[in-house]
Amino acid sequence: MIRVLQKADIERVVDIWLDTNLKAHYFIPGQYWKDNIDLVKEMLPQAEVYVYENDCQIEGFIGLNDEYMEGIFVRDEMQSQGIGKLLLNFVKEKRTKLYLNVYQKNTRAIHFYQREGFEIQREGLDDDLMYDSLMKLKPLENPKKNPMQNALRKYYYYRNGKEFPRLNNYQR
Repeated sequence: MIRVLQKADIERVVDIWLDTNLKAHYFIPGQYWKDNIDLVKEMLPQAEVYVYENDCQIEGFIGLNDEYMEGIFVRDEMQSQGIGKLLLNFVKEKRTKLYLNVYQKNTRAIHFYQREGFEIQREGLDDDLMYDSLMKLKPLENPKKNPMQNALRKYYYYRNGKEFPRLNNYQR
């Protein structure tokens, strides 16, 4: 079940946030995440956060700031079981546009978002950390507009590990 974050959820959500960031962002010193726990605890009640709960146990959550997705966080033992996709689909129903930043070294997240209809829009440096490049991801205009074309692009990506070449990448 997906529901709105409640005050009683904060400790569990912060634990998932910390564990997920430490694992996914191995290239950033762990102390950075630990130093920000109190700030996250303070900001969570003010944010738009939805949790995925199973048998009264929070397994993951997603945070939004208007159209910006702060991230999807799923408990390590529950990853790759469809919880992230459920959370993403839940917020896709609430927004017409979504975008987010992903570190280039977080290839697992990049592949997940690309499978879910996002594409890389821009690359640059993170002003706060200066550790790695960020990738701006933005949903395709309307992935359902041409389902066959979208399916072919996904199949090409699956088989080749890279996006299907776009016509606008070629000069005339």
